[in-house]
Amino acid sequence: MFPASVLIHRVDPARNMRRFYRMQLQPNLFSGCTLVREWGRIGTTGQCRNDLYADEGRAVSAMIALSKQKRQRGYC
Repeated sequence: MFPASVLIHRVDPARNMRRFYRMQLQPNLFSGCTLVREWGRIGTTGQCRNDLYADEGRAVSAMIALSKQKRQRGYC
């Protein structure tokens, strides 16, 4: 029902801005779910952060909230 991954971009040539933001849900070994977030300039490796959640429902809620927040900042 919910996407397992989200990839959004923000490109503004006037400000020399070319960014990406990727989120993925992955199960972990302790019956929980990990939200893997990667971000940076398009064409680079970027940075990565792993957030652990007790279940997949909470991870999906966090991913939806972050996606909404990033879209308000100009990502699409």
